[in-house]
Amino acid sequence: MADNALGKGLDALIQEPETTKKTTAKKTKKSTTKSSRKNKSSTAKSSRKTTNNIDIDQERIDQIKQEVEKNPRISLWSSKSAATLRYLKKTIPEFSISNEASIILEDAIKEKYPDIWALFDDE
Repeated sequence: MADNALGKGLDALIQEPETTKKTTAKKTKKSTTKSSRKNKSSTAKSSRKTTNNIDIDQERIDQIKQEVEKNPRISLWSSKSAATLRYLKKTIPEFSISNEASIILEDAIKEKYPDIWALFDDE
């Protein structure tokens, strides 16, 4: 698996065996349910403002900023994107899959969720 590592957080694009995917999906579903319950109770205590139909929870924003400062990495699964970026990596000298994916993803998120993006602009 190390031979296929893409580095800087995109190594998750490498296909996993089906059994691993099923196990991971079950674990994710369980943890999501637990965290949803926790988030609902803690959200009621936080200070909130509403801007452009977005519920702003400053306590949650601060928590997210701390988490992202420690670990800004995200994982994605997209076989077509992985194939395209790997092709570029093999055909363009010094092409960085991580840099390109970051640029594309940031532009798309900024365009789709501009109000939320603006909450984290101060970084």
